[in-house]
Amino acid sequence: MPGVTRRVQRAFKCRFYPTREQADLLNRTFGCVRKVYNLALEARSMAWSQHQERVGYNATSAMLTAWKKTEDLAFLNEVSCVPLQQTLRHLQAAFTAFFDKRARYPRFKSKRKSRASAEFTPSAFRWREGRLTLAKMAEPLDIVWSRPLPGGQAPSTVTVSRDSAGRWWVSLLCQDTIEPFPATGNAVGIDAGLNHLVTLPTGEKVTNPRHERADRERLARAQRNLARKEKGSANRAKARLKVARIHARIADRRRDHLHKLSTRLVRENQTLVIEDLPVGNMVKNHSLARSISDAAWRELRRMLEYKAGWYGRDLVVIDRWFPSSKTCSACGALAEEMPLNVRAWTCRCGAVHDRDVNAARNILAAGLAVSACGAGVRPQRDSSRTGRSAVKQEHPRATKGIPALEGREDVKRGSALPERSAEMIASPGL
Repeated sequence: MPGVTRRVQRAFKCRFYPTREQADLLNRTFGCVRKVYNLALEARSMAWSQHQERVGYNATSAMLTAWKKTEDLAFLNEVSCVPLQQTLRHLQAAFTAFFDKRARYPRFKSKRKSRASAEFTPSAFRWREGRLTLAKMAEPLDIVWSRPLPGGQAPSTVTVSRDSAGRWWVSLLCQDTIEPFPATGNAVGIDAGLNHLVTLPTGEKVTNPRHERADRERLARAQRNLARKEKGSANRAKARLKVARIHARIADRRRDHLHKLSTRLVRENQTLVIEDLPVGNMVKNHSLARSISDAAWRELRRMLEYKAGWYGRDLVVIDRWFPSSKTCSACGALAEEMPLNVRAWTCRCGAVHDRDVNAARNILAAGLAVSACGAGVRPQRDSSRTGRSAVKQEHPRATKGIPALEGREDVKRGSALPERSAEMIASPGL
């Protein structure tokens, strides 16, 4: 709700520089966390396949105690027990998601491919005067603070990780108070693209930085250099690190740009309308997969969702099958074909359209119509028990003043979307 201050759990991620002793302890902790996770996953899988028995968290916790007493796994006592218990809880959460059909069956962690991380609860770290000391460490971590923690409070959870580029990160989970942005009457339709990252109904086009393409030649050189190195050699490890650092540079720049763009859109507009793009299916087109991945549409949508929820904005998601590019935003006529190479077209009514600007205007009009008729919360097959689409439910006055929908016969008949499509419905930010 707009104007309501929110209390949220917020993670603050900072980079830190460990000493040699701290790095050695953390590396051993990562290895022990991975070992315990894999042992517990194997035990649970074997119990089910052989005896059809479900093993829960309490049973695996008792197994951990027994493993520490064996000669082969005695090294588990060298690190804090809290990250080991936490990884068992993560495994339990993974199985819960699997049984609820929200995720795949848990997979074993790999030394080279899995994320190296360990989670510490308050019993395993000390927080004094803004300095963090983890269990079994004599000195606090050398953290580079990008911002102070809200209210100077102690974090409830600390997660330490090391990325593929060799950088060390600490994520501190705290309670934070989010003040909503001042209310505004602005609304915007957002058309995502490749030539331009987003296009707005006003005609503004935000340039796609193409961060991966900018560093593609440099990345290819580093990858060729890596391919020439002998496997297992020290030079190969150095070459791999150079490749990882280039990838990290690309990802950091892309994330920074998306954060600035999403924050600006949320700050300036009360209602934001986007399309439900099936990015997972779109990247199967090998001609466009690299460019689509570089644009990171799904990450932009994720940022818009949680920022709209934080700052009291409304995010509307319209159906992926809505013909936004082929519909005239002036008269509502639907063009028969619209190939991707057509960037401008003229309607039968005489209106000349830029393809992307026209799509953004239609997306905005459809989103306002959906908000007016009060559809469901997520794109789905039926928006009500009767199975009527959101366009069918709207009152004729709901489209008054919206050129793309006002007076259209297909809207009056409730056939604005193809029969195979789901209806347009509202999706509030998560």
